[in-house]
Parts: sequence; C-alpha cells; structure tokens
Amino acid sequence: MSSTSAPLGRRERNKQEKLERITRAASDLFSRHGVDEVTTQQVAEAADVGAGTLFLYARSKGELLLLAQNAAYERSLERGLAAAAGEAALVDAVVALVTPVVECNRSHVENGRTYLREMVFGDAAEPHHAAALAIVARTEEALADIVADRAGRSPEEAAVLARVVSAVLLVAMASAVDESIAVFEVVAALRAQLEVVLRGE
Repeated sequence: MSSTSAPLGRRERNKQEKLERITRAASDLFSRHGVDEVTTQQVAEAADVGAGTLFLYARSKGELLLLAQNAAYERSLERGLAAAAGEAALVDAVVALVTPVVECNRSHVENGRTYLREMVFGDAAEPHHAAALAIVARTEEALADIVADRAGRSPEEAAVLARVVSAVLLVAMASAVDESIAVFEVVAALRAQLEVVLRGE
C-alpha cells in the first residue's frame, strides 16, 4: 500500500530541484552579464522552467538577485566569523568580520549595489528579501558580540554600536561605485571610519 506522504515527498523534491536550477541559472547569468543585462525570461530558459514557474519562486528580478546572492553572503559571514575569532583588538575583529562581506559585495559591483538596494528598499514580505534581512541581523548580532566581548559594553550598548557599524558598512559598500576601487581600498576606508566610531571602546 502506498504511503500518502510519498507523493508529497516527490513534490517537495521537485520544488527543491527547480529552486536549485533557478538559483544556479540566476547566479551564473548575473555574474557573467550583470543583473541589468539579464531578463527573467533568460533565467527561466537557463533553468528550464516556464516564466510562470519562475515567478512562483521569485516575483521580480530583484528577488531573483537576492535568491542568487543570499547564499554567497551567508558563506562570507561564516568566513568573517571565523576570521574575527582570531583577533583580540576590537577594530581588528570588526574588520575581520566584515571584510569577506565587502569581498562578496564587490565580486560584481553592479550586482552588489543592486543587492544592497533590494535589501534596503525591497518588499520585506518577500521570502528572499526576508532572508537577506536575516543575514543582516546575524551580522549585527555578531558585531554586538564582538563589541560586548572586546570592549566590555552592555548588551544594549553593544547592539546600538553594532547597528551603527552596520550602517557604516552599508554606506561604505554602496558608495564605492567605481569598479576600479579594490576591496582593500574599501576596507581601508571602512577601518578609518570604524576607528572613529569605536574610538575609546
């Protein structure tokens, strides 16, 4: 006798496979051509799904970019957490945490800026937008932990400073519009700002 959960499992597997194909197709096309030069129809064709199916997984090109980029930002945050753990000084630890995020953001400058715009101004009800905001929240929690640990601040004060650092990071990444600006230059400018923001901590 067949189990009632077997078809559901198959359906869920099919949905996951489609999501993975869409994510790979969007990531590949956006990284090669830039988000502005890619259409949702091209992503659908590359993923071998219909346009209607594509919009079940991401309702706009901005959401597609969030879908494609969120995993990369998650991996960058994990690398930053590992790097920060080896730094004793406050600013060094903060810079170690955020440097992989800057690297991720600048791997394709146009896509990075569009990702930030979608993250800030996109529809918070969309699942990929919510996932992007969750990455920001995790980053701010990690920053707050660093501030509390390295500077001995209360959790409340550390959370406020983490939010300030997060804003500084966002502006530093969004304002580096010239593709010729290297990651180390963005990080150096960021460090200079953080030394002022966190002075005396």
